[in-house]
Amino acid sequence: MQKRILGKSGLEVSALGFGCMGLNFGYTTAITKQDAVKLIRHAFDKGVTFFDTAEAYGPFSNEEIVGEALEPVRDQVVIATKFGFRNGRPADGLDCRPERIRQVAEDSLIRLRTDRIDLFYQHRVDPDVPMEDVAGTVKELIAEGKVRHFGLSEASAPSIRKAHDVQPVTALQSEYSLFWREPEKEVLPVLEELGIGFVPFSPLGKGFLTGQITRNTKFGKDDFRNIVPRFTPENIEANIVLVDHVKEIAVEKKATPAQVALAWLLAQKPWIVPIPGTTKISRLEENLGGASLELTPADLQKIEETLSRMTIQGDRYPKHLQELVGK
Repeated sequence: MQKRILGKSGLEVSALGFGCMGLNFGYTTAITKQDAVKLIRHAFDKGVTFFDTAEAYGPFSNEEIVGEALEPVRDQVVIATKFGFRNGRPADGLDCRPERIRQVAEDSLIRLRTDRIDLFYQHRVDPDVPMEDVAGTVKELIAEGKVRHFGLSEASAPSIRKAHDVQPVTALQSEYSLFWREPEKEVLPVLEELGIGFVPFSPLGKGFLTGQITRNTKFGKDDFRNIVPRFTPENIEANIVLVDHVKEIAVEKKATPAQVALAWLLAQKPWIVPIPGTTKISRLEENLGGASLELTPADLQKIEETLSRMTIQGDRYPKHLQELVGK
């Protein structure tokens, strides 16, 4: 597995990380703790050194899984986790008060079975707490050795600048894929200017870019995608042309659509590190193949031409969740 450095921070990670959320949160494909630990360790054996979790996933139990899985190899991996929600539960609203950030850090250290958090993200920008206070608190935690790097998730360009003025931001985590290119407008230029790495989550469009979702797909009753406008049957029907095109390139490259989608992301900037997630070893190994797939300038141009001719239909979040991003 190739390595990449997140911006100018010096934080080196595998070119593809592993998003741990879906192991037991957000989808109806949750697996047993034993199988989740096994999967994370298999990812490490295959060269993955960057693992992403959050107190809100579960809540709390996802961090415990990651901590148990990575304890034997703790010094060989980078663990990212997040603070930002009241009581660790997104449904309870935001809470990024300094005292809450400190409490999350202490609790996460215990669950992760570690003495430091490598990358500590603000999960969502809290409009009720000045960014200067948030960044200042993380700066103190870094000085105390409890945190190594500061990150933001789904933050706007102005918020990134405010935070970076107080404590250098190592990475921004936001959704980015062939299915969602909004960060290219304002966020990516700011990250490049300031030397901040970018960690795309949902790099496979929440499964859409794998080619496995059709207009007839039925999601489980607790699956997050049931409330995502982009996954209504009519919007799947409208957007399937993108997947069909990705499939064509995949056939030419003797690869899979997922591998093409991940290779496309890696080709955008050398400081981009996607974090695809899965619950299956076969899918994990398929995804990792995307790191070694090279798309030629002609391949990238063909993809660009297809995207320029179409408009992806459907919002990526329902209204109540969309209100939490881009602040």
